[in-house]
Amino acid sequence: MLFNTLQYALFFAVVFGVSWLLLGFARVRLLFLLGASYFFYACWDYRFLPLIWASSTADFLLARAIHDARNERSRKLWLVFTVVMNLGVLGFFKYWNFGIENVAAALGLDPASITLRVALPIGVSFFTFESMSYVIDVYRRELEPTDSYAEYLTFVAFFPHLVAGPIVRPRDLLPQLAKAPRFSTQLASEGLFLVAVGLLKKIVVGDYLALNLVDRVFDAPAMYSAVEVYAGVVGYALQIYCDFSGYTDIAIGSALLLGVRFPRNFDSPYQSTDLAEFWRRWHISLSSWLRDYLYIPLGGNRHGRVRTYVNLLLTMVLGGLWHGAAWTFVVWGTLHGLGLAVHRAFREWSDRRRPARPTSLGAKLFGWVLTFHFVCAAWIYFRAATFDRASLVFSRLGSLTTHHQNLPPALLGVLALGLATHFLPQRWLDTTREQFGRAPAWAQGLALFAVAVALREMAASDAVPFVYFQF
Repeated sequence: MLFNTLQYALFFAVVFGVSWLLLGFARVRLLFLLGASYFFYACWDYRFLPLIWASSTADFLLARAIHDARNERSRKLWLVFTVVMNLGVLGFFKYWNFGIENVAAALGLDPASITLRVALPIGVSFFTFESMSYVIDVYRRELEPTDSYAEYLTFVAFFPHLVAGPIVRPRDLLPQLAKAPRFSTQLASEGLFLVAVGLLKKIVVGDYLALNLVDRVFDAPAMYSAVEVYAGVVGYALQIYCDFSGYTDIAIGSALLLGVRFPRNFDSPYQSTDLAEFWRRWHISLSSWLRDYLYIPLGGNRHGRVRTYVNLLLTMVLGGLWHGAAWTFVVWGTLHGLGLAVHRAFREWSDRRRPARPTSLGAKLFGWVLTFHFVCAAWIYFRAATFDRASLVFSRLGSLTTHHQNLPPALLGVLALGLATHFLPQRWLDTTREQFGRAPAWAQGLALFAVAVALREMAASDAVPFVYFQF
């Protein structure tokens, strides 16, 4: 059930109305939200409902076992079992065929004879990380295990974040599920605003660029000039941002309409002037998860420079592999890991050479240009289906050809719109959201109607799936 469909709008309208009618019946309301979330997931494939239920149940019981364990050895054994179980489930569904195909290729065997037909459960990467973080937090004694089985199942399956995040920490969501929310017109207005903005990002910018530029360039780069391929690469950077941050906006807005607040997941990442800043702004819930549950446990920056660089590289390689079972994702993660290591080494050298010196405007501009184009170059491996296709994209960029008949004014206008809105000051968006919230109901309705008309005019004939659904 895609967020950008009438089906979801009807589903959410029912959930919204019933959930607030049940406000005085906390337990019933919680069970209703759990049932609605499982129905939402079953609309993709009901056969995987037992998987998400069994995974959630196991982690609920294992967290309790860790909390009740009498000695540290038992606690560690339960934790190891938890991590192995969760990564085993993720590895089987997401990486089994990938591993078998590579082993078969190395041994000269026919992969078709030994590969299983394993379907990838939608959202498995997200709900596995969320559930695993709960058990780890209990092990670290940063969180008390919840006594409510229903609250925990709802935490994992809550439909706004179930399929593609944001990756919500248990300490952020479980307390909200444990208490009855209070309906607020201000929060409801904010939620509607975010849903509208998310749909505009997704349909007006992301889908338009995908269908009219990005897909064409990456499917047949040899047919386009260097200028057109460059536009396609920049277009993909905008597409994936508008698509994923648009999904997140809709998810956060949907949750707000139900009385639940999710953390922010994007902060204008292409404004970054270095790679470390980019990862503080891009997919914040994933980058902070990798930091807290992978980079820091590996040792972080506590064991010298070389170990720090190795930890950065390993974290980003695994982060790349998390996105998909393909070597192109590994290369994407490796590039970012190497880039972060180089940036850290340069920063340390610069601080030793010229400590506490303010960064000039020229240096910031150079840093932005370098960071943006490094990120775009890495996106080529993220988007390309094969290494050959990625190499062809780079080859066409190197051709320096300039004909651009495949870049009509309307397309360039959407590219410019995507870039311009991304670089608007955050305070402008905050002010617009606040003004929308203070506006009378008729004005809000009129604004939302105008958004609906724009979406209708720009939408493709069929709803385009969100990019991160494949992860």
